[in-house]
Amino acid sequence: MSERDEYIEKAKARIDQWNAEIKKLKAKADEAEADAKVKYEKQIEEMRAQRDEAEAKMKEMQEASDKAWSDMKSGLDKAWDSMTKAFNDAMARFR
Repeated sequence: MSERDEYIEKAKARIDQWNAEIKKLKAKADEAEADAKVKYEKQIEEMRAQRDEAEAKMKEMQEASDKAWSDMKSGLDKAWDSMTKAFNDAMARFR
């Protein structure tokens, strides 16, 4: 498996994990009182936006040529780190 394929597989796994976390938070939101529910829904939307951005980056990786992939990799690493931090920060507010 190439480095790019491994990178894409890791990205898919991370997105799957985020989807699971969003699902758990959604279940908590569904059980929460009205005030808390609004807060949960806001966080869920934030997390979905991060996930959607991650999916877009993953699609870019999949469609990039080998040359473009090499050029994109460091920028993608920074973007993934930023998205991961934002997602984790959102999750931490409800732990």
